[in-house]
Amino acid sequence: MAVDMLLFFTIYSFLGWVLETVFASIKHKKFINRGFLIGPFTPIYGYGGILIVSYFNWSPFSLDNKSLLLIMNLIVSILLVTILEFVTGFALEKIFHSKWWDYSNNFLNLKGYICIKYSVLWGVLAFALIQIVHPIVTNLVHSIPVQLKNSVSIIFIVYFIIDTTKSIIDVLDLRKIILLYSEISVRVYKDKVKKYKRIFLAFPRLLFLNAGIKNRDVRRILNGRVSKIKTEFKNKFQP
Repeated sequence: MAVDMLLFFTIYSFLGWVLETVFASIKHKKFINRGFLIGPFTPIYGYGGILIVSYFNWSPFSLDNKSLLLIMNLIVSILLVTILEFVTGFALEKIFHSKWWDYSNNFLNLKGYICIKYSVLWGVLAFALIQIVHPIVTNLVHSIPVQLKNSVSIIFIVYFIIDTTKSIIDVLDLRKIILLYSEISVRVYKDKVKKYKRIFLAFPRLLFLNAGIKNRDVRRILNGRVSKIKTEFKNKFQP
């Protein structure tokens, strides 16, 4: 059971990463690796998937009216993923002193962490997960030989430990650089911002950190770097 849950977590983390990355890449017209981790996984989707699956496995609702049962399960799905998103957003802001996403301009939001539009969207996706995706994934996981599942699970455990540790170290280092910018040389500051470009692109809200501060504006540093590359590329191929 634990091995199956780990594989469910891995699969839903990957599917969540694909969903987020495709959406962000289409929106910005360039590839953007969405997610906290370096690899192609977004853990919040994995945790959300496990949370929803676990709830439906032990659901207290067993109504004769199937329509009412579907409505109740949809409402619970919305509540579960909304709570998860709120807790995650709150924790990240406490650690980083900045919102990693902000729904403040959206209708019916709570402190910018959650809003009704995305709560309904996540709830519908969670409901679709149970009704459509999870049965397929369950059959896939159950078809894998036990020995192979155990081996694959160990590989993923080691991977997630390494990736999570590296990602946390990177974020804490970036947090230190952003908060203590006045104590760091401009050259080191710019090098660090460029080094963690992936994090800024994955969470655009972070681009506004130190906005307007001379030589410390994250957006100007990254945009300047892109402009420089374009100029060098153009000059290189000009006759």
